[in-house]
Amino acid sequence: MTGFYTLFHKELLRFIKVSIQTIAAPVLTALLYLLVFAQALEGRVRVYEGVPYTEFLVPGLVMMSVLQNAFANSSSSLIQSKITGNIVFILLAPITHLQFFAAYVAAATVRGVVVGAGVAATAMAFVPLRLEAPGWAIGFAVLGAALLGSLGLLAGILSEKIDQLAAFQNFVIMPLTFLSGVFYSVHALPPFWQSASHANPFFYLIDGFRYGFFGASDVAPALSLGVLGVSLALVCGVTLALLRAGYKLRY
Repeated sequence: MTGFYTLFHKELLRFIKVSIQTIAAPVLTALLYLLVFAQALEGRVRVYEGVPYTEFLVPGLVMMSVLQNAFANSSSSLIQSKITGNIVFILLAPITHLQFFAAYVAAATVRGVVVGAGVAATAMAFVPLRLEAPGWAIGFAVLGAALLGSLGLLAGILSEKIDQLAAFQNFVIMPLTFLSGVFYSVHALPPFWQSASHANPFFYLIDGFRYGFFGASDVAPALSLGVLGVSLALVCGVTLALLRAGYKLRY
């Protein structure tokens, strides 16, 4: 496991060395979302019974930060290694495709969870937070970060240039995240948009994570966990297959 630990340590150092950009900046962005949306929509958006909108908003922002930063960590690391050519040093080392995958995804998960914890800790200075089912919240945060870390690795494999990766992030990850119920409950939407939200896999990540805070959700947390599990298995399977074949890495 030396190869795994070495690559995992390298990926950790990569974002820790620039923590102002990779940790502090996302925390500040989430805090600005909280301040702006809380002031603009408090009392105007219908959410769970007995839950103020500002308090409702925090878990969504935490999970959004977890997902976006987990994706950014693995995708940016791989595409930079491909463009600069130093990916060859990893490919020549005695590291299996499983170790390669696990190291990148584990580091992305750590960054996502660290940023999410930072957002939650900062938000507590402004909003009282409850935690009705901490096990559900932790489980969805870790598995959601692993899913987006795997998806980021997949995007990094498929992309050959920075703009291709940016297109994936701007036209896939960002819309799915913002339309997943971060800023609203889907029950407040018209029927058509409720159905459209249920077709968004990110909705189940946000909804399941929010259940850990309030003990209430738009769908059953077991259903959200099932969707997360299936999505994670599919993305991991495709990514591992491409890594094993060396697609756009060795050739």
